[in-house]
Amino acid sequence: MDNRLRKRARIESNESQEVTSFEWEVINMTVQEEDLILRMHKLVGDWWTLIAGRIPDRKPEEIERFWIMRQRKELSKFEF
Repeated sequence: MDNRLRKRARIESNESQEVTSFEWEVINMTVQEEDLILRMHKLVGDWWTLIAGRIPDRKPEEIERFWIMRQRKELSKFEF
């Protein structure tokens, strides 16, 4: 199989597993977790693995999803 076909097969298999942000479940964070995420994001940016390492039992994907959903919520406040 040449590289183009292999890449296409990999992309097609990933597309079937994608979940849109509208299908995400709400992630409940404690006030302490939210505060830590906000402070860590100011320090290190989008290093979700590094941030998740500081919060017990949280995966980087959960932290990133929480951040995206929080930002979307904040932006919706400013819509007219």
